[in-house]
Amino acid sequence: MLTSSLDMLEESLVKKIDILTRIEDENEKQREVLSSMDEEREAEFDATIDKKTELIDQLGLLDDGFQSLFDRVKEEIGANKDQYKEQIKRMQKLIEEITGKSASIEASEHRNKRLAEQYFSSIRQKMAQGKRSSAVAFNYYQTMTNFKDIPPQFLDNKN
Repeated sequence: MLTSSLDMLEESLVKKIDILTRIEDENEKQREVLSSMDEEREAEFDATIDKKTELIDQLGLLDDGFQSLFDRVKEEIGANKDQYKEQIKRMQKLIEEITGKSASIEASEHRNKRLAEQYFSSIRQKMAQGKRSSAVAFNYYQTMTNFKDIPPQFLDNKN
């Protein structure tokens, strides 16, 4: 029973590493899209966010399952550490790998966040510039429509 539970815990960690690797890949795609972002690539950006959301949901399910299984066998593992020493070492290595991948993902998320902020800032500036241009054009239009109603100022009345 305990051996199969440990196998399931180890398998869960391997799946988590796979999902984290896929998240790293999506982060890299997102970085590439954000580096050359324009209106045509917004759909790609949205797709990477959707994919990452799906992967993060899978991670949450894996974590919940891992924790509940671990809570059930924790005492037995502690009592029989020597018997399961090799499997525990393998799981510790997997956990170290997960920790490294998590740190890498966090760093790439921060980089992507800065790129996204830069992109959205430039979009806001363009929108503000467009708004100012529209206001100037509207004021010009209003001014020009009011000029046609002004009667001539210098008229010769000698006839």
